[in-house]
Amino acid sequence: MRCASVSSRSRAASAASAEFVRILLVSQMYPGPEDPDLGVFVRNIERALVERGHEIERAVVDSRGGGRSRHVGLARRARVAARAFRPDVVYAHFLVPAGVAAALASRAPLVVTAHGQDVRNAVTSRAVRQATRWVCRRATSVVAVSDYLRRELEAHVPEARGKTEVVDCGVDLERFAVSPAPAGPPSYLCVGTLTERKNVGRLAEAFQRLGDETATLTFAGDGPLRPSLEGRRGIVVAGKVPHDRVAEHIAASHVLCQPSLVEPFGQALLEAMACGRSVVATRVGGPPEYVTEETGVLVDPLDVGAITEAMRRAAALPCPNPAARAMAEHHDVRRQAERIEVILARAARG
Repeated sequence: MRCASVSSRSRAASAASAEFVRILLVSQMYPGPEDPDLGVFVRNIERALVERGHEIERAVVDSRGGGRSRHVGLARRARVAARAFRPDVVYAHFLVPAGVAAALASRAPLVVTAHGQDVRNAVTSRAVRQATRWVCRRATSVVAVSDYLRRELEAHVPEARGKTEVVDCGVDLERFAVSPAPAGPPSYLCVGTLTERKNVGRLAEAFQRLGDETATLTFAGDGPLRPSLEGRRGIVVAGKVPHDRVAEHIAASHVLCQPSLVEPFGQALLEAMACGRSVVATRVGGPPEYVTEETGVLVDPLDVGAITEAMRRAAALPCPNPAARAMAEHHDVRRQAERIEVILARAARG
């Protein structure tokens, strides 16, 4: 367990913070020495809350692997931390298993954030759905990172209805700053795991249909579909890229493409927009909530021809794109932390 806190002077200086809250953060994903990119979005929100004057104790899983034993360990750490820390509110990321561990750890009010796969698991698994219903019944408030996800959750988990609010994890506008357009022909980028859900096969086919011998498409990620992408004309597979280097890859591109089969929110899209890049995004999921005609192009992920045309249209938008940056500023991680702060303080007051 590691504690993130600020001094009394810092708390007093945080004039924007409505009231000081002791928060126990429980998450099944959090950056660690072995996996520094695991759950970066959770850490970003945590840091913004600390900046606002709140004291946070963590009970987290900070590495991949370990199977179910790591979930048992998370529950044990959350219980020990709750007894020692005596939080005003418990703040969990992911409904199951982190939400279950958080709910069992303390009688303090519970706020839990749903991110996507946890909602999908509740849809496809009866056991997970029952656990999710219990967590939502126990929770004072539930947070979904997109309105799409809120609708999905409330459609399958009645206990979430009427208590779910939409707050995404935001983007660090300092790390993802506007950069000038790279010199040369159109350069496209896709950030994410190379899986069927990310639709990388159709994206590669759409790129090759452009017929531009000078253009490039870089995949910053790794996964089971990597062999099917390597060796294609104009396509570069960079492999897994640490999160602290994603901004460099965005700066070297003109357009970020993420035509996933479904995208509950689309963090990479927002990071690219913060850098002033136009995007190609799926219509299925959260992206339609912030991708506009001025910032990018939305596509049917199953239509290869539509993806090709979207790539052309996105490349014709300004680079850097001030409209994309302006939209990203509405999702500043500090602004999102303010919204989470209101929810946590309200829960703490009972």
